[in-house]
Amino acid sequence: MATHGGSASGQENPITEEEQDSLYGAESGWVDARTSCDHLPSLSSDLAHIPTPDTHCNRCQHPNENWLCLCCKEVLCSRFVNKHMLQHYQQIHHSVALSYSDLSVWCFSCDAYLDAQVIPQLRPVYETAYLLKFGEAPPFRTV
Repeated sequence: MATHGGSASGQENPITEEEQDSLYGAESGWVDARTSCDHLPSLSSDLAHIPTPDTHCNRCQHPNENWLCLCCKEVLCSRFVNKHMLQHYQQIHHSVALSYSDLSVWCFSCDAYLDAQVIPQLRPVYETAYLLKFGEAPPFRTV
């Protein structure tokens, strides 16, 4: 068990579960992205060529909070705008999408974020989106 701090008697005080959650980000909404997903076979075969991050929603033309469907490459707005990407998933069952806001990847079927820097099928689209958004290659993260 982790401990912290000392006392006058020299004994360590155990970290409470709440403190441990806070240390590891659970309290702040930190989530661990999945490193695998059963829905990756549905990805588009050409994710090296994608619309630019400033592409508006294909349905409502909203300019922000848009997602790229990684199955058909349609750009649609988030659930915080007009929910067009969520509707796309509900109607067509395309599960995996990349956020142009923060370049996170979400699987609607798994209801989880996917680690695009670790999953081989997602890394190329993440790198392309990063390059299009920031004009440089993404920094490499150690895993």
